[in-house]
Amino acid sequence: MNLIIPMAGKGKRLRPHTLTTPKPLIPIAGKPIVQRLVEDIADVTPEKIEKIGFVIGDFEEEVKDKLREVAAAVGAEAYFFVQETAEGTAHAIACANEILEGKVTVAFSDTLFRADFKLNPEDDGIIWTKQIEDPSAFGVVKTNNEGVITDFIEKPKDFVSDQAIIGIYYFKNGEELRDEINYLIEHDIRGGGEFQLTMALEALKNKGTNFTIGTVNEWLDCGNKEITVESNSRYLGFLKGQNLISNKAKIENCEIIEPVSIEEGSEISNATIGPNVSIGKNCTIRNVKLSETLIQNNTTLEDVELTNSMIGNFVNLKGSPKSVSLGDYSEW
Repeated sequence: MNLIIPMAGKGKRLRPHTLTTPKPLIPIAGKPIVQRLVEDIADVTPEKIEKIGFVIGDFEEEVKDKLREVAAAVGAEAYFFVQETAEGTAHAIACANEILEGKVTVAFSDTLFRADFKLNPEDDGIIWTKQIEDPSAFGVVKTNNEGVITDFIEKPKDFVSDQAIIGIYYFKNGEELRDEINYLIEHDIRGGGEFQLTMALEALKNKGTNFTIGTVNEWLDCGNKEITVESNSRYLGFLKGQNLISNKAKIENCEIIEPVSIEEGSEISNATIGPNVSIGKNCTIRNVKLSETLIQNNTTLEDVELTNSMIGNFVNLKGSPKSVSLGDYSEW
């Protein structure tokens, strides 16, 4: 099976953090978002992932190296496809036409989830959904009594269904998806000014593809600072009970309130850490109290109490703020 991950977006709502780090590489519970996504998809997929196509923007080679590591960790080979202009979900997938063949899963990179089902690779297609209270900002699906999808509706103004499409899709025949998307692009068929994946799905359904739904238990977003901090906290909760503190971290005179993740090389003293705190590599943290906070690498914190905060790489923070969002190389 092949996996395609569109991730060329600029992540504007998560600035300043995405000014220096692509959003899919922002860590959640100690691992980049895209790594969490790939690992979770591999966990619900009984077939081996052979190729992972990352649809990227103008990313540096260092980022590509990290993505190669993400692919290799699940035994797959990384492929890179550049999306030069943002023209919709179908357009992003079309950038990876080269590997749109055979069994294919498409997963948009800002989607994290928890699910207790296993994908059936013999199904024609599976659209992963989550039941939500207000689906008006999302694409939704309607199903018949057999659980087969009968309609795809993009951002309905009036209520038609509470099953929101979360951004993960499985196709038994990638070539058929490729043909439908290419038809949209070649004939400039758009919805809302963009090439919409739901239009290709509707065409496949009308030609006999039976799409069913795979309902997830949890759907986590990483759109802005508040939501990302919340998603980090919830994901740490999923992992509670696992050892998330590196034995190569140095911790002295601290109270640790689980769940907490601390990576190697970090030195922490005279602190209360947790709950729901992630600390990256090679950080120095003294005389602090932290909760509901995500800290990246090589950062120094002293004499501060923080909650609901997101701190980037190479930050120096000492003083009084209670809730902050500081990008890389910030000083406070």
